[in-house]
Amino acid sequence: MLPGTSTPMTMTMTSTNHESELLAAARGGDEDAFRRLVGPYRAQMHAHCYRMLGSVHDAEDVLQTALLRTWRGLAGFDGRSAFRTWLYRIATNACLDVIRRRPKRVLPIDYGPPSSPTDAAGSPPVVDAWVDPYPDDELQLEDGYAAPEARYEQREAVELAFVAALQHLPPRQRAVLILREVLGFSATEVADALGSTRASVNSALQRARRAVEQRIPERSQQATARSLGDEQVQGLVERFSDALQRGDTAGILAVLAEDVTFSMPPYASWCRGRDAVADSWLMPGGEPAGLRYLPTRANGQPAVAAYKLIPDDHRFVPLALDVLTLRGSSISEVTAFRTPELFGSFGLPSELAA
Repeated sequence: MLPGTSTPMTMTMTSTNHESELLAAARGGDEDAFRRLVGPYRAQMHAHCYRMLGSVHDAEDVLQTALLRTWRGLAGFDGRSAFRTWLYRIATNACLDVIRRRPKRVLPIDYGPPSSPTDAAGSPPVVDAWVDPYPDDELQLEDGYAAPEARYEQREAVELAFVAALQHLPPRQRAVLILREVLGFSATEVADALGSTRASVNSALQRARRAVEQRIPERSQQATARSLGDEQVQGLVERFSDALQRGDTAGILAVLAEDVTFSMPPYASWCRGRDAVADSWLMPGGEPAGLRYLPTRANGQPAVAAYKLIPDDHRFVPLALDVLTLRGSSISEVTAFRTPELFGSFGLPSELAA
């Protein structure tokens, strides 16, 4: 072996020893050691809370609660389970506490039947009812699988369809599926975390799998993007955003699937099909120069950030974040989140110069 190199087993042992040292220091009251101890888990834990709750804001709040509980409970950690397992037990139960107190979040397509394309303008927004878009790049969620035993990739498991499907599961089924299939914990670890049994966990997992598979597309957005390649995905998004910016209705419709859906949370109405979308609020109104679009990403999917011109101020301000779902070489869903306050979470500018 070359000097300075390590086998995977050696690296694992070194990492475990380092974690043990940080744990001992944190138990002694060293806050910096605690931050370094939980730091490697933070992005995955935030995504875990988001999957459980469907809300970026709620996920952040619950993550802080879980870390505070972890810090206060260090003296009671007996080491019989891995620190990662214990950490997720605390976070999961903190999420379950929140879920018991509030209604589930969904997407408009799950809220009611399709309606007139222009209904959104006259309908009042429904507060705190919707799944949020997720800034996975900004929060440094890694590619690939969280553990060898996981069934879903980390970014696949924050896709809009997947997160929305999770919200329809009973809370404990939701927790079981995420812990087993996304994070790769064993049935024994999950049973211990939820105060349950292996048999109960395995039964809940089977029911959750069936329910989720009925709601998500056969092919994930990660698989679709890989089959198209980065260049083709980028080209599709550019054609869409360029057509929006020019106010080119025909150009917009050309990149949409025949059965495309369009929704605009926090409004509950949504529509399906090119003809309906042609009359919807997706289509730019007024002068083409009144809108600007920037490419971004959300939920492991391509997205475009829309800015509208404030003529008197000679600047563009945030309007909506359009998360795009692809099927083949077309856009099959546009979910336009009219929540400009989230732009900062995506690293997007607060305004553009006119």
